[in-house]
Amino acid sequence: MAQGQPNLKTRREIDIMREAGRIVAETLALVSKEVRPGLTTADLDKIAHDYIRSRGAVPSFKGYNGFPASICTSVNEEIVHGIPGPRVLHEGDLLSIDCGAFYRGYHGDAATTVGVGPIAPAAQKMIDVGWESLWAGIKLARAGNRLEDISATIQEVLERNGYGVVRDLVGHGIGRRLHEPPNVPNFGRHGQGLRLMPGMVLAIEPMLTQGSYEGRTLDDDWTIVTVDQGLAVHVEHTVAITDGDPEILTLP
Repeated sequence: MAQGQPNLKTRREIDIMREAGRIVAETLALVSKEVRPGLTTADLDKIAHDYIRSRGAVPSFKGYNGFPASICTSVNEEIVHGIPGPRVLHEGDLLSIDCGAFYRGYHGDAATTVGVGPIAPAAQKMIDVGWESLWAGIKLARAGNRLEDISATIQEVLERNGYGVVRDLVGHGIGRRLHEPPNVPNFGRHGQGLRLMPGMVLAIEPMLTQGSYEGRTLDDDWTIVTVDQGLAVHVEHTVAITDGDPEILTLP
């Protein structure tokens, strides 16, 4: 992942990134609404691809380091980077959808996890706690705080609720490139890491597991699954650091 100093964005750049982020948010909302038993993950990928292109943007993920699709669709034990294909969705499945859009030279990136039809209360709780941890982390995305203030807060919410916090995958800076410095882990210590500055834009993305936080990569060289086959949840927003409150760029 990206290392080094963050690329600070101007107000104009952040305005463009908000447009890219809005396209991502609209795509996620559209795809989430279409999720139902009997659909394949490839069906959802086509919906996302067509919508992103209709908005004058390009899917950030398609072709990225050889990734073959426009979104990532990760089902149940798949943590991230699931490749859309012939897999049929079934009632009770958990589906994480990760989406990026490249617009006027800048990327937006966000993810959500949804149930396929009715899901078990324990699965819904995982989704709810994932979002709780993300909102708690975003609250600390303020100039003057340290990067790991975000990380430690996410970790505290997830572990307090009994979930594993994925270590090998992290959030990241974002801008003209999909992955820029700095890395944004979902675990850490308060008061550690880079000092946050206005103009930094971060993709903050908690990844939590039902059991072991360890993952392994499947033979497709992309899909990362939990080693114990426990459920996983992934949520994400792109957030700009400002002189005041954090600004979420991936809202519809």
